Amino acid sequence: MSGHSKWSTIKHKKAKTDAQRGKVFGRMIREITVAARQGGGSVEANPRLRTAIESAKAVNMPSENISRAIKKGTGELPGVSYEECVYEGYGAGGVALMVEIVTDNKNRTSSELKKIFSKHGGHLGAAGCVSWIFEKKGLVTVEKEPVEEDELMEVALDAGAEDFQVEGDAYLVTCEPGHFESVKAAIEAKGIEISHAEVTMVPKSTVRVENGDAEKVLRLAEALEEYGDTQHVYANFDVPEEMLDSLAAE
Repeated sequence: MSGHSKWSTIKHKKAKTDAQRGKVFGRMIREITVAARQGGGSVEANPRLRTAIESAKAVNMPSENISRAIKKGTGELPGVSYEECVYEGYGAGGVALMVEIVTDNKNRTSSELKKIFSKHGGHLGAAGCVSWIFEKKGLVTVEKEPVEEDELMEVALDAGAEDFQVEGDAYLVTCEPGHFESVKAAIEAKGIEISHAEVTMVPKSTVRVENGDAEKVLRLAEALEEYGDTQHVYANFDVPEEMLDSLAAE
């Protein structure tokens, strides 16, 4: 899972940079709107909304934008009618990809995603073709400095975490979705700063790809991330570290 885990960290760092140019605000607004529509506008009673707002604040989205998105979701303000859907497919080397979409035009999105997959050596598959490869997990990322590994591991495991990994310059804490809030709260209670936290889809197994296939897979994943209707991209690739570092530097 190492390649995929490091890619998740890279995505988060790139998102912070992109946010300075407003690239991720649309994605955050859609997530907040959908979360409020499904679970109501109360942060205390709606964990998905709470996580969405925390993510929006992490990229410095103005409070008025967040408030407006919530009101559009609850119907207090008029807004676009969004539909959530998941697309599944394969990249070069048999890598599995899942793309979570929020769109106001499903036909347009399907057509455009087919083009993206095809352009980068992949293809869309039928519903359910790769979803069995992934499982939902809570993931908390903490930068290594100045945190002591043993301290963080003890806190996380005591709070219900099931896995602890060291990935480059970060610690990755994995848990069941039901323990996500408690693990996150326990880490924060110790004064440890969290770099990123989300409930995500983690691959049960990975596919090692190198050279040309690795480049195609990374370009496909990046293109899917950049697509306007995309909320999340999940993949089970494992690629050479130097290729991931090269992508992060761009």
